[in-house]
Amino acid sequence: MKLKKLIMAGCMAALMAALSCTSSNNATTAIGGEVTGVNSTAMREPVPYGMVLVKRGSLKVGQEGTDSLWGSSLPVKDISVESFWMDEKEVSNAKYRQFVHWVRDSIIRTRLADPAYGGDESYMITEDKYGEPVTPHLNWAKPIPWKKPNEDEARAIESLYYTHPFTGEKMLDVKQLNYRYEIFDYVQAALRKNQLDPNDRTRNTDQAISNDVVMISKDTAYINDEGQIVRETINRELSGLYDFVNTYIVNIFPDTTCWINDFPNANNETYMRLYFSHPNYNDYPVVGVSWEQANAFCAWRTSYLLSGLGPQAQYVQRYRLPTEAEWEFAARGRENNIYPWKSADSKDENGCFYANFKPERGNYTEDGSLITTKVGSYKPNSNGLYDMAGNVAEWTSTVYTEAGILQMNDMNPELYYNAAKEDPYYMKKKAIRGGSWKDAEKFIESSWRTYEYQNEQRSYIGFRCVRTQVGSTASTGRRR
Repeated sequence: MKLKKLIMAGCMAALMAALSCTSSNNATTAIGGEVTGVNSTAMREPVPYGMVLVKRGSLKVGQEGTDSLWGSSLPVKDISVESFWMDEKEVSNAKYRQFVHWVRDSIIRTRLADPAYGGDESYMITEDKYGEPVTPHLNWAKPIPWKKPNEDEARAIESLYYTHPFTGEKMLDVKQLNYRYEIFDYVQAALRKNQLDPNDRTRNTDQAISNDVVMISKDTAYINDEGQIVRETINRELSGLYDFVNTYIVNIFPDTTCWINDFPNANNETYMRLYFSHPNYNDYPVVGVSWEQANAFCAWRTSYLLSGLGPQAQYVQRYRLPTEAEWEFAARGRENNIYPWKSADSKDENGCFYANFKPERGNYTEDGSLITTKVGSYKPNSNGLYDMAGNVAEWTSTVYTEAGILQMNDMNPELYYNAAKEDPYYMKKKAIRGGSWKDAEKFIESSWRTYEYQNEQRSYIGFRCVRTQVGSTASTGRRR
């Protein structure tokens, strides 16, 4: 016991010595008056669950030469991108269903705390452990009484369901599944023209300081008296940093009817009724999700992560959709291939296909699948990413224009615009990449570009998330 105490005392002495050395290193000056800098402990970012690191590098995006299918030229440009984490597989039904269940349960908890449904205040946290008031938020430690609710609790739960008029089945009222989130626009807040202090708006000292009113646009949303989501883009005089906060409310349930509307005169009722809900499809990619819903998922996934972190949360980058350039950079693999795999063919020497797509006209099953298949069913590319060709096409964050990459910077290129409801419909085009289970071989090439409108939901479009890595020193240094 005495020896153990001596060892502990020695360890404490060593620790104190180390801390004292750290303190001296953090000083702004050292002996002799030399500046040494203020250092802080480096933070090693843990590997995000289900993601792989795509190391920074460069490549020539697009296709050189004339496209053999349409006879047109695709934009080509040398670009460089920062390291980022990317989901190794497309977001599955099971993962998106977790989002749906979270929204459902948050609505029920809110109503259980509502005086109109009994007002059980234990479902809402209004004070911290010291009794100090905090911003009211839901108490997720308090379980929902699914099995034996009292009368008020039953009314709160049942308010989110309805009875099907024909089958008599209790159905979730998916129109109520709205998710509200806010995004601070760091880019707009950083622009010199948008600075609160007029002295910071120009560097030209020959010009007199202008006190002109600065007008900014911001997105906002609310639920009207009829329970409908009203989304507005408002112009207002800049008055503070809160003017750069954009508010969104999105109904997040996938459009299961896409299987019927995408394929008229086809017997796809089974997919419509069961693809998202049946456990046999748990590991299949979620479809019927719009660009707007995919962004809402990214925002929820970020808040879900940050809720479990302490002070380090301020350093964690948010989940988001990949830019179009990031997507192609990741899909090509470390060898900058035409497809995510090394071969220029779509199947190996044994006749096995490398991806789930439409090999022949009308023969969807030649590759073994009729529609989508489980995520990760085919081998990953050299970045460790599955299904970067075929299965489902994937949303990117980038606005789709014919000029594409030519309009963007060559460093971390991006064109982002969340079109307002009143904008012309052509402004709502977003780039999608990778091709899908219903597409021919040409459309699954890593450079192939197409688009969909940001509010559309298709049976052949899914998505995956990315997160920028902070302070990486690793680089592929590759170039095609």
